Amino acid sequence: MKIALVAPLIESVPPKTYGGSERIVHYLAEALLEMGHDVTMFASGDSQTRARLVSVVAESLRLSKVPRDPVIFHMLQTMEVMRQADEFDIIHFHVDFFHYPQLRQHRYPHVTTLHGRLDSPDLGAMFEEFSEMPVVSISDSQRHPLPQANYVGTVYNGVPASTYTFREQPGEYLAFLGRLSPEKGPERAIEMAIRMGMPLKMAAKIDKVDIEFFETKIKPWLDHPLIEYIGEVNEEQKNDFLGNAKALLFPIDWPEPFGLVMIESMACGTPVIAFERGSVPEVMKDGVSGYVVNTVDEGVEALEKLDQIDRGACRRYFEERFTSMRMAEGYMALYEREILGSTMARPVIEERSTFRPGPTRSTAGEIIRS
Repeated sequence: MKIALVAPLIESVPPKTYGGSERIVHYLAEALLEMGHDVTMFASGDSQTRARLVSVVAESLRLSKVPRDPVIFHMLQTMEVMRQADEFDIIHFHVDFFHYPQLRQHRYPHVTTLHGRLDSPDLGAMFEEFSEMPVVSISDSQRHPLPQANYVGTVYNGVPASTYTFREQPGEYLAFLGRLSPEKGPERAIEMAIRMGMPLKMAAKIDKVDIEFFETKIKPWLDHPLIEYIGEVNEEQKNDFLGNAKALLFPIDWPEPFGLVMIESMACGTPVIAFERGSVPEVMKDGVSGYVVNTVDEGVEALEKLDQIDRGACRRYFEERFTSMRMAEGYMALYEREILGSTMARPVIEERSTFRPGPTRSTAGEIIRS
C-alpha cells in the first residue's frame, strides 16, 4: 500500500528532544515500512526517516534560528500533499485541520488523527462545518468534549519494544518527564518525592508560556537536596532516565488525550503513579503498570507499596497493548476501511454541512484498538 503520513512541522521527525505527535508519526512510519508498505513522509527537512521525505521547510519550526509562521508553512505543506495526492492509496494527516477545506473538494481516501485535547469551545464550530471528515482518536476519553466528530476508530499510541530496555533492578530515584506546566503537575511530583524522602529527577521542557509558572512554582524547589532538574532529554537518554527510575510520577491535572510517557515507562518495566484524569484509566492497569490515584496523599501511599509491582508484568502489559507494531496494525485496519469506502460513490460535499448530534462512534466503524 502507498501511504502518505503528514506530520506537524513544529518538531522534526523524530524530534531531537521533546515532541509527542512527531515521535508517534516516526514510529508509525517505521512500523509500516517494516510491514512492507511504501511510505512517504511530509515533514520538516531536518527529519530522519527511511520513508521518502517531502519538505516545504528546511528545519523544524520550534528549533529554527529564524522565526517562522507555522500557519503559513502548514498551508504550504497541505498544498504540496494535494499536488501528490493521486500517488497514494491513503493519506494520513497528523496536523489538525489545515487540510479540511482542500479535502472536501476531493475523494482521496484519508484519515486525521487528533493528537491534542478537544475541549476548546471553538472546535465545536469546526466540526459542525466539517462533520464529514473521518477522524481517529487516541483514546476513548479524548472524545468526550467533542462527541459529534466523525470518529472512525480509536488507535492507541505505540512505541517500538526494542527502543526501551527492560530493567529488572531499578535505581532509587523518582522520575518526572514532560513539560513543566500547571496541567502536568510538577509541583505535586515534588511534594510526593519530598514526603517520601526520595530523590526526584525532572527531565522536562519549559515552553515560553510556562516560564512564569516555572519561576514562581518550580524554581524555588530546585535548591532542595532531593530535587534535580536536568532539562530536556533525547530518546537514548530517556531510555536510561526512565529505566533506572524507581517509578515515574504522572500527577496530571488536565484531560490528557493519551500520555505517551506512561507507555515509555512501562516499556522499561518502570511503574507509573498516575492521577486519574483523561486517558489514564484506559492506559494504566492499576496494580500491574503502577497505581492510579486521585490525590497527593494517595500518591504517597502508592509509592509506599511500589515493591508490590512486578516490573516484568509491567513490561508484558506494555508489549500486549502499546507497541508501535500494534499501533500500525490498528491503523492498517482503518486505512483499508477508508479505501473501500472511497470507492463507493461518496459525494463531494459542496454545501455547508448541518450539525447533527449523535453517538461518539460513527457508522463508519467501531473502536479499533492497537
